[in-house]
Amino acid sequence: MKILVFSDSHGDAASMRQAIKKHRSAEVIFFCGDGHDDINTIRHLFPEKAVYSVKGNCDIFCNVPYLFDIELCGKKIAILHGHMHGVKDGLYTISCFGKSRGYDIVIFGHTHKQLTTVEGDMLLMNPGSIRMGYYSILELDEKTGTVKATEYPDNDFGPVVLRSAVKDNE
Repeated sequence: MKILVFSDSHGDAASMRQAIKKHRSAEVIFFCGDGHDDINTIRHLFPEKAVYSVKGNCDIFCNVPYLFDIELCGKKIAILHGHMHGVKDGLYTISCFGKSRGYDIVIFGHTHKQLTTVEGDMLLMNPGSIRMGYYSILELDEKTGTVKATEYPDNDFGPVVLRSAVKDNE
């Protein structure tokens, strides 16, 4: 499964639209907040895509949650903006949050800077600000348990094997 990950559009739905057209095979879109009107535009333009979004600190009048979690391809994923977890001051709080809730992947925004890293067996990802041209792609393989994270425009993080989604038949 291919997932496009955006955050912090701040009025720039056009950049999201360009990335979606470039990566047409992406089935799912995650949006980490700060551009509620923009992601609603994307929902309208691409009704065939599954779109999941959260509220950011600048999304004052929107009625979506600050945290959304979902399980896809055997991976437990959290989507949040990050401002409530102090991500501008480091990853300790968000990492503890993710580990305490058993997430395999925690996706957040707020800093406008790309970041992809592994903490133990958990992937932390910030796609950066799409308004600045940054976004990421997650590719999940349920059979192998492999998660491939790619940062755009130019930093390929590479494949990461998290807790395997493959169950033994014993």
